Amino acid sequence: MDNHRAERVSEALREELGEMIAYELSDPRIGDATVTEVLVSPDMRHAQVRLHLGNNANEQETIRALEGARHFLRRQLAERLNLFRVPELHFEADVAVNGGGRMESLLKRIRRGRPRGEQAQQT
Repeated sequence: MDNHRAERVSEALREELGEMIAYELSDPRIGDATVTEVLVSPDMRHAQVRLHLGNNANEQETIRALEGARHFLRRQLAERLNLFRVPELHFEADVAVNGGGRMESLLKRIRRGRPRGEQAQQT
């Protein structure tokens, strides 16, 4: 599959799922979970949905609630998006974001990619 298409589908799924989880699901176990990333398999049959869970959220309860709402979410995605096949949704907590390490790792990658002369001038 075309990489550009996979990125477009992932982004569309992330936006729609984020909106549905934040505003349309009324399960109190979900809390303030936000979708950080959606990874679509090359055959478009599976989508790994990574979530940032709130500080006081019970991770297992939130994932269980979303697993229970999986079929509702897929039906809504089928109505909203013009896809040949709506992927099967798999939810997981985004450990890097929840642990706070993802931002640090991104900043380290940026620093490594910058030549030393520019880094010394800016710091």
